[in-house]
Amino acid sequence: MKYYEVDFRIEAPSELLQTAGELLASIAVEAGFESFEDTADDTGHGDRHLTQAWVNVPVPMTHRDLTGYVQQQLFSRDTLDALIADFPLPQCTITYDVHEADYRDWNEQWEQQGFEPIVIPFTQPGKGELIIHDGRHLPQTDITMAIEIHARQAFGTGTHETTRMMVATLMSLPLHDMRVLDCGTGTGILSIAALKLGAREAVGYDIDEWSVDNALHNAAVNHVADRFTSLLGDAGILAGTHEGTPYEALDGLFDIVLANIHRNIILADMPAMVAKMKPGAFFAISGFLTHEAEMLQSRAAEHGLSLLGSKEDNGWICLLFNFTRNLAVRHP
Repeated sequence: MKYYEVDFRIEAPSELLQTAGELLASIAVEAGFESFEDTADDTGHGDRHLTQAWVNVPVPMTHRDLTGYVQQQLFSRDTLDALIADFPLPQCTITYDVHEADYRDWNEQWEQQGFEPIVIPFTQPGKGELIIHDGRHLPQTDITMAIEIHARQAFGTGTHETTRMMVATLMSLPLHDMRVLDCGTGTGILSIAALKLGAREAVGYDIDEWSVDNALHNAAVNHVADRFTSLLGDAGILAGTHEGTPYEALDGLFDIVLANIHRNIILADMPAMVAKMKPGAFFAISGFLTHEAEMLQSRAAEHGLSLLGSKEDNGWICLLFNFTRNLAVRHP
């Protein structure tokens, strides 16, 4: 995936810097941002775009530098400017500079750093734990079930709250012999988890060619490649039939549909996703903040989906639905 790296500077009274940074990271999701990190003072990327929220007050001002990461296709500068203009702390000034992230360095950084093992307990007492690891940072515990993900990108290794909640949701479902559709497969972690938990087949698709290849690689590492298909494309490939083509794996209906992607994509693509569901299918979604859940629930209800439950983690939420009405849903 191609990303923008956006360097922010927050100028504010020192006692507000921490809160201002957290608020910025939270609201910037509306403009497509996935993650933030604190960075050192560095003005080497040119002039900053100035969008301010400020009040003339005679207090000492200090600054905090943050770097945000956003997929180029999801970035909305107009939305970001509007969010900063309405920033809820009027004592702050926020400026930013956008530049294209170095694709090679981005991947190499994550390959080199890896991640610490992620432990997710099964809900059934005594069943143990599922461990997600990178093959180098091995868990210091007895392993009930393991998933090895080669950490070549930030999202989809198990370290993000939404990925952990989606995997935990899969661990609670009766997956035996089920057919899974993974929308925006990324590293393939959700498909791999479903297959290792008993699913019969998983089909994933992604708009990024690198992700498609990486998902296939991770499926092979986890010995489930014979039951996994990774395809290049967006939700448009769900329409129609594909007999005799590489996309034939998409034909027919699915028992479980997964989407851990930006909320705007879920909203736009939901009709196409629902059209691939069997009556009674499960639909698990994440990739959005808790306060955004209501709009997703409303749209889901319009398509015959009933809410079964939810999980929350650090401001993010995962929703699980059941397809209860076989509506005549058309592709967008």
